[in-house]
Formats: sequence, structure tokens, C-alpha cells
Amino acid sequence: MTGDTRSSTHPPLPPTTEDERFSALRLLRSRRVGPSTYRRLLAEHGDATGALAALPQIARAAGVDNYEPCPEGVIVNEMKAGASAGAQLTFQGDPAYPTDLAEIADAPVALWLLGDASLLGRPKVALVGARNASSLGTRMTRKLAAKLGDAGFCVVSGLARGIDAVAHDATLQSGTIAVQAGGVDVIYPAENATLASRIAETGLRLSEQPMGLQPQARHFPARNRIISGLVSAVIVVEAAAKSGSLITARNALDQGRDVMAVPGHRFDARAAGCNMLIRDGAHLVRSAEDVIEAIDRPALDNDVQMAMDIAPAPPPERRSLRDTARLHQDILARLGPSPVAEDQLIRDLRAAPGQVAPALVDLELDGKILRQPGGLLSKAV
Repeated sequence: MTGDTRSSTHPPLPPTTEDERFSALRLLRSRRVGPSTYRRLLAEHGDATGALAALPQIARAAGVDNYEPCPEGVIVNEMKAGASAGAQLTFQGDPAYPTDLAEIADAPVALWLLGDASLLGRPKVALVGARNASSLGTRMTRKLAAKLGDAGFCVVSGLARGIDAVAHDATLQSGTIAVQAGGVDVIYPAENATLASRIAETGLRLSEQPMGLQPQARHFPARNRIISGLVSAVIVVEAAAKSGSLITARNALDQGRDVMAVPGHRFDARAAGCNMLIRDGAHLVRSAEDVIEAIDRPALDNDVQMAMDIAPAPPPERRSLRDTARLHQDILARLGPSPVAEDQLIRDLRAAPGQVAPALVDLELDGKILRQPGGLLSKAV
């Protein structure tokens, strides 16, 4: 039994009766049961009731004694709290569950929704960035969000202070979705309580966490993969070199979403992350028009090629952000604890030295590889 979040190939059908939904939520809330384990248990036992009955024996086989599934009273209280807050529980496969999110590998099994769930059917983009946003970043976010809202996009963000809060506030009337790290009825940070209340009235708040859960540090990366999973593009306005916004951007890349960034001055630490993204191939954003053009261009290019029967243009020499991530993965897959010569690694990759060298520097700075004497490389363990 593990709590990993890799999805099985075929997600289980959603529970169809109240008893099944109760058992499904109880299974999901049981200790050491994450989305991947949940899906595997349902595939093996047919339904949540059977999986719950098998859990103690499975735990014993994994070396965990005296295991008990989530108590029924916990789920009763969660359902009561959801009803009291006016929230709606939706499982993957339900009509209300967002189809874009269902496509990602580690999609949440269930979500609590509070507000206008119809917004999940709209075209969506995410606006994320620094909590200690600059005045310029704040103005840029408000202008971007407002124009994207006017263009028909629903703006998604994480209800954090700074860029997130400004993006939500600018799109209260056009449509905004706040993805929360804790329970959908728990407002964090407290300073955004009024904003959160207004979002519930005109927009949507959602969370995969139980009602009443206070967010902890580990919940925010999980929240970020939902933000990117909901949208077609993630726009980073301001972000330090190491920040949660870059985690969201990396999630977006892994999920096949577009990554875009607003450039900033090289002496401003809040712009370092955005400038790095642009260097690595993210779309440069100067205005909402840049975002709309980047999102619409693939469909436009396909239409033109089909109509004129022309071959697609050759790829640019500069590697895209997705290509860079793939090269990073290839390098890490070929390295292990035993040192390997750098020139041998480049030959194995069948890539140009000029492409591999910057990737090696990035991985070394991230602490993922180690450079040994004599031009040898090894994977950090």
C-alpha cells in the first residue's frame, strides 16, 4: 500500500449510489490510500466496499499491523460539513468533474466544488506568481487577467496573496476559479477571506482535500498540479528562481500545457524565474494578445496546413521548454551512482554537445547530478 499519485490506465467509473459514494470517499480518506492506490484497489476488488474490506489484509501483507480504514463517522462529518458550506462533491467521471483535469496522470479522485461549477466547462488559463508581488507585477496581472476575462477565458489561480489574489479580484465578474490547498471551506491566507467569499458568489472554489483541513506545506505542490491540469496554458507573471510558481510551470509542461511568462528586469529576483522560463522556451508575454495568439496558433496552423496541403515548417533551432524537459529526463535516465564520462553520455544521447552542456549545468545546479574529477558525471542519490 502506497500513497503515490500515478494514475492507472483506465480510471474507475464514478460511484452511482449514495452508499457507493460514501464508501468511495471513505476509501479515499483511508490512511496510505492516494489516487493511484485507490484506482488499483477498485480495479482489483470491483467496488469501494470490497476494497475497504480488503484493506486490513493488504496492510498486513505490507508490514502494517492493526490497520483500520477511515472511520465512518469521519465521512459522515465531512459530508455534513460539505452540505453546510453549500459545496458539491464530484468524482472523476461525474458530469461536473472537469474534463481537462481528468486527462492528467495523477488526477484527483474527487473534488469539493463551492460556487458556479459551470465555469469548469469554459476555456481556462492560469495566472500565477509571487506572493510578494511588485507594483509593476500587480498592474500587469490585473491588466492581463481583465483582458483575458473579456476575451472569454476563465482565470484560474491558487488564492494566495500577491499575484494570485490580484488575478482573482480582476476576474470576479468574468469568471475565476480558485484552487485551494486545504479544505474548500478553509480560507488561507486569512487576509483573503473577503475575496474568497466573493469568489464563491460569482466564481468557483475547489479542493481535493477533506472539508475542514488546514493546509500544510505538502498540500501546496499537490494544489499546483490541479491548477495546471485545469487549464490550456499557465502564465507566470513574477517568480523567484525557486518558487511554487515554477513547480506549477513544470507540472504544466509534464501535462502538455503551454507555459508562458512575463519578462522582468534581470536585477529583480522576482523576475528570475520568469526569465529562466523564457530562456528555456516559454512563450514571452507582453499582453493578453500574446496569450490568445499562442493558444490559438496551433489550431490555426493545422487549419492552414490542411487547407493548403503544405508541409509543416521545420522546428526552430532553439529547443522548446518541453524538449528541454525531455532532454533532462533522458540524461537522468542514463546516469546512475557510477560515474560516466561526459563525452560518452553525449554519444549515448546522440545529441549535439551544444544542447547537452546547458542541460547538464541546469541539472547540476538543481542538485540532480554530480560532476566528478576527470570529466565524469553521476546521478545524485
